[in-house]
Amino acid sequence: MNREKDSKHEHHSHHEHADHDHSKHSSHDHVHHHDDHDHGHSDHNHGDHGSHGHHDHGDMVKDFKKRFYISLILTIPILALSPMIQMFLGVDWRFTGDMYILFALSTVVFFYGGWPFITGAISELKDKNPGMMTLIGLAIAIAYGYSTMVVFGWQGDQLFWELATLVDIMLLGHWIEMRSVMGASNALEQLVKLMPNEAHRLDENDQAEDVPLSELKNDDRVLVKPGEKIPVDGTILDGKSAIDESMLTGESVPVEKGKNDEVIGGSVNKEGSLTIQVEKTGEDSYLSQVITMVREAQESKSRTQDLTNRAAKWLFYLALAAGFLTFVVWLLLGFSIDVAVQRMVTVMVITCPHALGLAAPLVVAVSTAISAKKGLLIRNRANFEGARNLNAVVFDKTGTLTKGEFGVTDIIANEGYEKEDILKFAASVEQHSEHPIAAGIVRSAEGKNLSFGKVTDFESITGKGIQGKVDGKKINVVSPGYVTNNNLEYDQNTFNDMSEEGKTVVFVLLDDQLIGMIGLADMVRETAKEAIASLKEGGIHPIMLTGDNQKVADWVAKQLGIEEVHAEVLPDDKANEVKKIQEKGWKVAMTGDGVNDAPALATADLGIAIGAGTDVAMETADVVLVKSNPNDVVALMDLSKKTYRKMVQNLWWATGYNIFAIPLAAGVLAPVGIVLSPAVGAVLMSLSTIIVAINAKLLRA
Repeated sequence: MNREKDSKHEHHSHHEHADHDHSKHSSHDHVHHHDDHDHGHSDHNHGDHGSHGHHDHGDMVKDFKKRFYISLILTIPILALSPMIQMFLGVDWRFTGDMYILFALSTVVFFYGGWPFITGAISELKDKNPGMMTLIGLAIAIAYGYSTMVVFGWQGDQLFWELATLVDIMLLGHWIEMRSVMGASNALEQLVKLMPNEAHRLDENDQAEDVPLSELKNDDRVLVKPGEKIPVDGTILDGKSAIDESMLTGESVPVEKGKNDEVIGGSVNKEGSLTIQVEKTGEDSYLSQVITMVREAQESKSRTQDLTNRAAKWLFYLALAAGFLTFVVWLLLGFSIDVAVQRMVTVMVITCPHALGLAAPLVVAVSTAISAKKGLLIRNRANFEGARNLNAVVFDKTGTLTKGEFGVTDIIANEGYEKEDILKFAASVEQHSEHPIAAGIVRSAEGKNLSFGKVTDFESITGKGIQGKVDGKKINVVSPGYVTNNNLEYDQNTFNDMSEEGKTVVFVLLDDQLIGMIGLADMVRETAKEAIASLKEGGIHPIMLTGDNQKVADWVAKQLGIEEVHAEVLPDDKANEVKKIQEKGWKVAMTGDGVNDAPALATADLGIAIGAGTDVAMETADVVLVKSNPNDVVALMDLSKKTYRKMVQNLWWATGYNIFAIPLAAGVLAPVGIVLSPAVGAVLMSLSTIIVAINAKLLRA
């Protein structure tokens, strides 16, 4: 990347540095995830749909909502018709055939409301990995099967009310959770959107016709007008222009390109008209390759086993063991099969705590709301929860640690001139230029409240700089190449020092005499310094990863206090650099803001997009920092720790009552006349659900 110093500066090339690294951005990454982890219950597969991903997500949220409301409405008559609830309320609403109506309503709730859990349980069992779905599936299947037997003649109390309330609460929990995790990502669609749909293809007579991209073939010629996106990868046959590739390569400054230079599909043609010969279409193009890398990174992510699921797995085994043991013991004590089965069923149904279905989703909903207020959008919850274990945070340089825009860092004035004069002359001429360097000089002059002179005869000399008359005096702002070609004397040591630090240097001439030079660089964000200091205090290792050249990267790192720097990294290698850091056994977060960061974002344990970046980056990331403030990386890790702590507390509350309820339901105290009736079990269950809900609301940022 580091072109000659000289050119470094030709008005355009310059700046390489900025490199942006955007790519990294993992765009995709993001995607992925979330199907990956179908929210919450990890593996979930929610019903049938987990695996096929994101587009179903909105439909799934609607589906759970609909199932929840319909099941809830049916639950009201089920509760009213249940003898046990009537007994609890001290009423008698029995009538002939009431049990058959109860059976019919409960059948609808079981098959319609319980369907996602039944199919989810089947797929978990196929994977030999029982979890939440299996636990719920077991409880509702046993409650339904046993109650049906009771309706058709078996001795005992039916548990349809338990079945209906369990289905309702579990549907509610899933719906809250899926909604709060936000729609799944459509990073890949965002990447595709970078490409225009049509191109102006030239025929033999140089007449342009608009054709869909799919019709372009290699060696076709395409016209690209100023301001348009370049439709395909190719080579310029005619024309010259500045091309903005920042979305794709991270180079923050538009790159000057002319005849025989290569261009990338998806980049933006800023100034002139170009005729391009098509080199790569479809699958071979750079953007398609980024899309493929993103997809691969997403697919290779391991499925996240989440806390609730682990708790559910143990409860499932516990339910089976306790149920079986209860059944055997009651039979051995000489009771009838009816009684033994009733005890066994009560134990197994009680083992699936309603509160467990809400323990995690309520905490997630609260933590998502808190994070949104702080400007953190959590897209992938499992990875966000893992943020509490991070060892290192990798930052892209341009646009993340720096603002991605030039600012004046040094003004060197020759004898007889003041720094303000140099800046004022340069800014007066540069205010007519669109160039990023010009914008930096003008901003700096405005920041110092300098008044601008009147400009006439403005012209831009490509590759050399610009000139104009300011208050009647001829002013040129030129590149090092121009100064060298015209044998003008200047302080080479100072110039070399600035160039070494990756600064772009322009020279200011007054009536063809050199009067000073101005050094510009990508400005470091103040908030980045604070963030790096906080991370170090917390024992987390900050690392910079950039496509920019080593000297520029070292200069920025020194200002921020970052010791480990990986510079001159090509966009495609960013993901590999992240993997190398992970090979130390570290958990790594990647923070970036461009398409070129996408594969790296996807590869990292936590992908963080800076909000002012590209849509793709945001779609890719697990978390988006809306305010583009690196300090939010620290806030995010803190919130992750607190969220996790609340979840663990809630899981204890949700499952803790089982420690008492299961032995009672099994009849441990039967010899002294205490047998836990399912109605009392229901009250205990409601209490634990209320405690879990209140505890979740107590989460504070």
